[in-house]
Amino acid sequence: MNEQDIYQSASGQPTIEVFGIPVMEPMVTFTDLWITAVCVYAFVQLKKLNKQGKVHRYMRWYFSIMALATFLGGILGHAFQYAVGLSWKLPGWLISMLAVMAIERASIMHAQPVINKKFGRFLEIANVLELLTFAVITFTTLNFFYIQVHSAYGLGLVVLPLHFLVYWRTRNEGSRIIFLSVVFATLAAFFYTSEIGLHTWFNHLDLAHTVMAISLFFFYKGARKLEVLKPGNVKERQGSFFQVIRSALRIS
Repeated sequence: MNEQDIYQSASGQPTIEVFGIPVMEPMVTFTDLWITAVCVYAFVQLKKLNKQGKVHRYMRWYFSIMALATFLGGILGHAFQYAVGLSWKLPGWLISMLAVMAIERASIMHAQPVINKKFGRFLEIANVLELLTFAVITFTTLNFFYIQVHSAYGLGLVVLPLHFLVYWRTRNEGSRIIFLSVVFATLAAFFYTSEIGLHTWFNHLDLAHTVMAISLFFFYKGARKLEVLKPGNVKERQGSFFQVIRSALRIS
């Protein structure tokens, strides 16, 4: 294997040199670190806000863990993959699964007043079991597909429906922002799987990372609006599904 093969990335983005050091997929690395910057900003601002309770604690953990995951992903999984090998993608991948677990946990806690207690307990147990299951599969296969499946399950089947239900029953503004942000975040999966990019220097990974960065910023905006729900917050007349959608989209 020659030197050119060593520095050839799977995405086809050319390798550059910075102070004589090869950096693979420079824009992919940059957009990964862009996500890191958004997460660090969100964590710092939420820490300053200092809202109490498990929901806010888990949201702060979500941003701090995701910041670490994307930093490692950018540095080890992209920029210097040629030096450390494919297996060093695992730290970023596995840590990102912990981040998804944290936002799932925050969503479950937030939704407690509007869901059955036994169902809430079931979700808490399932939250741990699905993390362990996908972590083992990912570790043994080194396949990013299972990270995608875990994220899709966590965000699409736990976070989105729970925050939608909370908004439906309470009109909580934080839940409105978060469930709409999850819907927007599905564009990241679309760009990743379809491999649609704008240019060699802004490929499908860069687009997916950009969507993720924007989504995470709105997750942060939603987290700022999350309030402790009480039985009195639950509305007797909640409206139909389509009325709730119109309300969430601010369609009069």
